[in-house]
Amino acid sequence: MKSKKALITGVNGQDGSYLAEFLLSMGYEVHGILRRNSVAENQTARLNSCYEQLNLHYGDLTDLSSLIDIFKKVQPDEIYNLAAQSHVRISFDVPISTASITGLGVLNLLESCRLVCPNAKIYQASSSEMFGNTIDDDGFQRETTQLVPVSPYGCAKVFAYNICRNYRNSYNMFISNGILFNHESPRRGSNFVTSKIVKGAIQIAAGKQDKLAMGNLNARRDWGHAKDYVKAMWMMLQQDKPDDFVCATGISYSVKDVCEHVFKRLGMNYEDHVVIDEKYFRPEELDDLKGDSTKLKTNLNWKPEYDFYSLLDEMIEVKIQEFGYDLKLHSV
Repeated sequence: MKSKKALITGVNGQDGSYLAEFLLSMGYEVHGILRRNSVAENQTARLNSCYEQLNLHYGDLTDLSSLIDIFKKVQPDEIYNLAAQSHVRISFDVPISTASITGLGVLNLLESCRLVCPNAKIYQASSSEMFGNTIDDDGFQRETTQLVPVSPYGCAKVFAYNICRNYRNSYNMFISNGILFNHESPRRGSNFVTSKIVKGAIQIAAGKQDKLAMGNLNARRDWGHAKDYVKAMWMMLQQDKPDDFVCATGISYSVKDVCEHVFKRLGMNYEDHVVIDEKYFRPEELDDLKGDSTKLKTNLNWKPEYDFYSLLDEMIEVKIQEFGYDLKLHSV
């Protein structure tokens, strides 16, 4: 039987690397799109475990012709669009670039697919940031919650989400939106808050620095593990009909909770080392976000394997190994 072909944009990111590994384990022929970067040495670091098994192509969501060429060459059965300018705080600094990549880039991908491989199944990485502070009466956000984004990133994701639904209905294309809440891992970029806290706390425990500058410690988020979430992406494309699904744990924790657990595991009190710096505050902040994944769990039988604490513990353990420090974890 011929292997299915999967094409992943953003293949060298956190989610893309885990998804590539997962699809390879399922027997797929996996292709990935890389955006050209002058610092090529660091570009595929997350793909070290499977680099030789991947088929990589240079392309860009903002370059329609590059996408058309790649789609013609690969003729994928499944397309996973994970590429984006994905940092919410930075989207306020580069709003036009964010809109171009995260919003209009998706339209380029859809139009390329419509013209070249209209029968391919498409997964679009939507985001809980689309909801803004709109919360249902029971405190959760779900597929029917109103979309009122409060950042350029969230606005771009809403456009992408809606244009996917439009192409699905207008051209009968198989396009599913995965509305993912925060998901982390040891591969998370260091400018994201969980990774920043883990790396900073380890450096402090090793005596390399003394303070860690943070923004709003009271913001609450629904945090899961990227490994669990990429499996949900794949499950969405194995269905007979496309649909939109929230993917979340249903439990929120504060940034302060992250600090407290990570520093305690390293034998410290976060209050002795964390300092507040207003430059890390967002112009408009989201307070408490948690998602309701009932539809995903009921219809697709998805179940996460990691909880908040096992996620953080894995991040700490892997980063200690990467740094090469002789640090022991304390019980909490």
